[in-house]
Amino acid sequence: MDKLLKNIIRECYPYIQNGKVATYIPELAKANPNEFGICTISIDQGTNGVGDYEKSFTMQSIVKAIILLRALEDKGEAEVRNLVGVEATGKPFDAFNYSDQDLKSEHINPMINAGAIALCTLIDGETYREKFQRLLDLTRKLAGNSNINLDEDVYMSEKATGNKNRALTYMLKAYGIINEDAEEVLDCYFRACSIKVTCVDLARIAFILANKGENPITGEQLFDKKHATYINAVLMTCGMYDGSGEFAITVGVPAKSGVCGGIMAVVPNRMGIGIYSPALDSKGNSCAGIKALEILSRELELSIF
Repeated sequence: MDKLLKNIIRECYPYIQNGKVATYIPELAKANPNEFGICTISIDQGTNGVGDYEKSFTMQSIVKAIILLRALEDKGEAEVRNLVGVEATGKPFDAFNYSDQDLKSEHINPMINAGAIALCTLIDGETYREKFQRLLDLTRKLAGNSNINLDEDVYMSEKATGNKNRALTYMLKAYGIINEDAEEVLDCYFRACSIKVTCVDLARIAFILANKGENPITGEQLFDKKHATYINAVLMTCGMYDGSGEFAITVGVPAKSGVCGGIMAVVPNRMGIGIYSPALDSKGNSCAGIKALEILSRELELSIF
């Protein structure tokens, strides 16, 4: 497996030149576009990592899968479905115009900014600091890494410049989708996006999702199987922003990307994959990361279709 992954990094490295690091969050603009790492975890092959797979980066939109899981565990599927829909929007992750009519819950999904922000309100906790802590604790649990923590610099950078997310939050309030204090909800969301992980952490989380909430190494059931089914389905249809349809054809597995350059890919019943390469395409997905997943999917016949 290491040999295959090394070959993939070598073959995909030129695709870095097709993208640019995110700059709308100032701290993310400091990323080195030449960094590239891949980690895979499976029962038969164990953990394999090459390149910059131990480099830490913030989860950004990848954390939306964790927010969805936390909301499902805390409030159940009915309340989640009442707050956000499941259909792909076909629009950028931070778009405003989801419908020609009044905005309704079914117009947004958990993998776009508006949907994830709304779901933060369903997380249990007396304060939004407590809600965030429960998100962080769940991330640590799924990744098997108690050292996962917040990147304070990225958090402060997002909070200082995240005016589009503020606008989205007030739009949610304007249409009655959420009723809580906008700045408190946003603080939880900004903190969640700023959780710092590695490719190994993402691969471990994906591996748990691939095995329907169970850690097959320890046999521990970390969360309800039905929640894994729900999350994986939403990742398949909505996880790669408005490039999800193309990704379904070329790669064919549930996945979630983030503007940090990370991708978490779930191969049901087989494998978890974590990738980091911060040079992004126009849709906010890692250029080299997507190409790497295309090759890996082809070589190992990973597509679920």
